[in-house]
Amino acid sequence: MTEFFLSAYPWIKSLHVISVIAWMAGLFYLPRLFVYHAEKARDSDELGPLFELMEVRLFRAIMNPAMIATWVFGLMLVFTPGIVDWGAIWPWTKALAVIAMTWFHHWLGKQRKAFVSGNQNLSGRSFRMMNEVPTVLLIIIVFSVIARPM
Repeated sequence: MTEFFLSAYPWIKSLHVISVIAWMAGLFYLPRLFVYHAEKARDSDELGPLFELMEVRLFRAIMNPAMIATWVFGLMLVFTPGIVDWGAIWPWTKALAVIAMTWFHHWLGKQRKAFVSGNQNLSGRSFRMMNEVPTVLLIIIVFSVIARPM
């Protein structure tokens, strides 16, 4: 198995980066949809179902598969010999940020279901603030992986 991970490393890393980009796109866009849903859909009977359709398709067709692929390819990278120095700080900060990103993903899923059930009570402003969470986590992850602080 070690031979496979070593020989496939550039491909695994490429697939990991592609899946991260797709996941991040969704994590940036879904809270923005929630802002408009919270602010505009209450004024129209037609906009609520439209936003719900856009949100569910984004979440199920793009974000969920991208998150799963990110985790699968990321774990494959972790198991590639010589890639991760667990004695350094950077893999731990990255791991914590990825876990936080996964939590945020699931929180967004819960908010989507709240819109569908009519129990959503967060404001557009709240979603604007939450829209900054993936940016902060992305900064932590990128600096952890690229700068690799000791």
